[in-house]
Amino acid sequence: MRRVAPKDGREVSRLSVKSTFDDDVATTSTLLKKRPKNWPVPKPVTEHGPATIIPIVNQKGGVGKTTTTINLGASLAELGRRVLLVDFDPQGALSVGLGVNAHELKLQETVYQVLMDPHSDIEKVILKTSIPGMDLLPANKELATAEVTLVNEMGRENFLKRTLSAVREYYDVILIDCQPTLGLLTLNALTAADGVIVPLQCEFFALRGFAQLQENLEKVRINLNPSLTLIGILATMYDKKTLHSREVLARILEAFPESVFETVIAQTVRFPETTVAGEPITTYANSSGGAASYRRLAREIIAIGGIK
Repeated sequence: MRRVAPKDGREVSRLSVKSTFDDDVATTSTLLKKRPKNWPVPKPVTEHGPATIIPIVNQKGGVGKTTTTINLGASLAELGRRVLLVDFDPQGALSVGLGVNAHELKLQETVYQVLMDPHSDIEKVILKTSIPGMDLLPANKELATAEVTLVNEMGRENFLKRTLSAVREYYDVILIDCQPTLGLLTLNALTAADGVIVPLQCEFFALRGFAQLQENLEKVRINLNPSLTLIGILATMYDKKTLHSREVLARILEAFPESVFETVIAQTVRFPETTVAGEPITTYANSSGGAASYRRLAREIIAIGGIK
């Protein structure tokens, strides 16, 4: 495995990083005027693997899939879990968000190589990130050609499952950042998955899109992966100051009372800043509300059995 090289010669503003210390950590319990749950810090892992494979999925773009993949992964790594992040979007946003200049990578240095060539060594493609215990399988625009190539392949929905089987015993969790479509790449991720996490923006039209996503998940369950489960819906980009955000979150809870994580990810300027910095919010703004929210989400997912 290689290490992600730091980006030299670039300054990133970190003014008032500590100013987010008093940010509220939003929860659905607060909205419902209930006492928030106290998700405990889990016991250390004594044996690693096999990994729980979790795609972060939504057919709508801009809902926080990449942000969630990076920061949930970093939070799980802080809890002693071995984490692999898979960039499965040709835009390469996950790789860029971790400081990798994805579009300068050679084809054989990306997930495309190990996806399409079963004889490739995945360990030579995986990168070590700046977060101990969290690795990255990078991607760039060349991944888009895989979707075209896979159309004519036998067992085309199982290519990623085969690819990840080589390292599944080493990691505790594999998070897959999916593109905002239900094409062959996303179908590969869902076929390989144990369960999915769906980030849902606190915006009215996001509700309508989730109904379609539910139908597609059911089709995958019937035809490709009978054991696929919905680990949870994650409300993102929540702004408690706006009536619209509060009303949409209330509707989400009304429609899916058993499926929504109690932890809510509030809107903050810190998340765009972390993309420029090329690191998770847990290191960029360690004491911010955003960092606390993703750490809380990690504890919640482990507590409900979504990850061991």
